[in-house]
Amino acid sequence: MAGVGLLAACGLRLPDGVPGGRGHSAGALLTARPGAAPTKSSEAPPRTSGTHPLGLQADRDPLLYVPPTVVPDTAAPLVLTLHGAGGDAAAGLALLQPLADERGLLLLAPASRETTWDAILGAYGADAAVIDRALRQVFSGLAVDAGRVVIAGFSDGASYALGLGLANGDLFRRIVAFSPGFVPPGTPRRGSPPVFVSHGDADDVLPIDRTSRAIVPELRDDGYDVTYREFAGPHAVPPDIAREAVDWLR
Repeated sequence: MAGVGLLAACGLRLPDGVPGGRGHSAGALLTARPGAAPTKSSEAPPRTSGTHPLGLQADRDPLLYVPPTVVPDTAAPLVLTLHGAGGDAAAGLALLQPLADERGLLLLAPASRETTWDAILGAYGADAAVIDRALRQVFSGLAVDAGRVVIAGFSDGASYALGLGLANGDLFRRIVAFSPGFVPPGTPRRGSPPVFVSHGDADDVLPIDRTSRAIVPELRDDGYDVTYREFAGPHAVPPDIAREAVDWLR
């Protein structure tokens, strides 16, 4: 969690615009879905415990973390976890990895092509495409519980998780947003996944009054079930907040 706090210094400040916008960006729609029994092809991800690159990118490759508590061929929950601006796939894993061993969570951590996720500064594109490919590869090689596929993120990653999660609510059954800045537009919103949002009241990177205190009421007005936790502190993910979020996933 200390590493997550350090990433705050690299985070982008709140983009101009209205939190929770509903624009159109077809690139937000993902096609990967869990379903058929996993195969054992050469392209399938490793099933052994530990951290594994997926081999999809020569640079900034997605990472898959398989905890030792996952039982082979038994459907496990999967969390797609997204780093903040300036981070990488390892930073995405760090968000929940200490709790993944304890709770048997598969973690999939992609990395943005640039310093932050594409839809933060423009439209969904290469980042969403890599995420789709990574999910498809994991679904093809590991047993994943379709009812427990989650998207989570910190800072810019939290904003991206909200945008991508709401656009693919039939895939992501829950959304976790640690200190988001806004909701990037997606098209159209699917499903109605519950949302967990946390934010520090002393956040000077993405100030709470302009971000989560605006995002949460709007999501609730749109009919989403939102669990909201404010805490005394800066732009970070305190360990007790991370644990509460994982408890909420159950």
